[in-house]
Amino acid sequence: MLNLLDIPDIKNLPPGKFKIHLATSRNPTPFDAFVRGNFTDWQAQQNAKNFECDTIVSLIALEVDQWLFAGVYKFLGVSEGTESPYYYQTELILGLDDFIGRVIVHYHRPSRASYIWGSKYAQFLEVSEIRQERMSVERFSGFNHVVVPYHRLLTVARLQEPTWKSALSSVKGVYLIADTSNGKGYVGSATGEGGIWARWESYAFTGHGGNIELKELLDAVNGKGPDHVHNFQYSILETADSHASIEYILSREAHWKKALLSHRPFGYNCN
Repeated sequence: MLNLLDIPDIKNLPPGKFKIHLATSRNPTPFDAFVRGNFTDWQAQQNAKNFECDTIVSLIALEVDQWLFAGVYKFLGVSEGTESPYYYQTELILGLDDFIGRVIVHYHRPSRASYIWGSKYAQFLEVSEIRQERMSVERFSGFNHVVVPYHRLLTVARLQEPTWKSALSSVKGVYLIADTSNGKGYVGSATGEGGIWARWESYAFTGHGGNIELKELLDAVNGKGPDHVHNFQYSILETADSHASIEYILSREAHWKKALLSHRPFGYNCN
C-alpha cells in the first residue's frame, strides 16, 4: 500500500519537524473552505498553539477514515487572531498542485486528537485513491443517481448549491438515510413546502432534522453521539410532484419502510 509521504513530489520535501492536521469542524467544515478556495485562512485560525512545528501536512475529513489531501504548509509565524486566539502565518509549499484535492488518504484516527506528530503517525497514512480530477461540489446529476454522504450534503447546504436546491425543492418524495457503520436505515418523507431540499437542509444543519429516532441516536449521553452523523448517507427512493397529497406521500413512505425493513430493531424507524 502506497503511503502518502512516499509519493515522489511529497517525499522529496524537507518536512523537518512536522505535524499532521486532521481538519474537522462543523461551522464551516474544512471541505466548505476548501471548495471556496480559502482553506489556508480557515486553517490559520486556531484556538490553541497547535502548529509549533516546521511544516503542516493538511488532511480534510471526508467519510469515516477517509481524508482529502489539502497540501503541505510551511510555518512562518503566529500572531494574535481576530476571530480566534491565534492566527498562524503559513505558506503552501509549491509543486504539489497535481495532488491537492485528488489524493484520498485512509487513516483510522484512534483518538479525537486533530494535531498529531508526523514522526509517529505518518506511517499510517495510506493512499486509497488518486482521483482523476480535483474534488469539488458536483452539480446535481439526477434523482436516480443521488447517494450523498453527510459531509457532502452539509457542504451543498452551506453553499446553497443552485442545481441541487432547484432540483430538490421542486419535488416531494421518500428518501433513505443509511448508516454506513452498521447497514441500518431510516426512511423518511418530504411532504411540505420546499420539498426534499427543505428536509435535507434541516438534516445537514442539525444532523437529525427533528426526528425523534435520530435525535435519540445522536444523543451524546444515551446514543452514539453527534459525531455519528458522519456515518450517514442520503438517497432518494421515490419522488412525486409538488401537487401530490400528504396522504399519498405517507402511503409510499409506509411501503418503503416495509420493503426495506427499516423498523426497529432492523432499522431506525419506530413507527
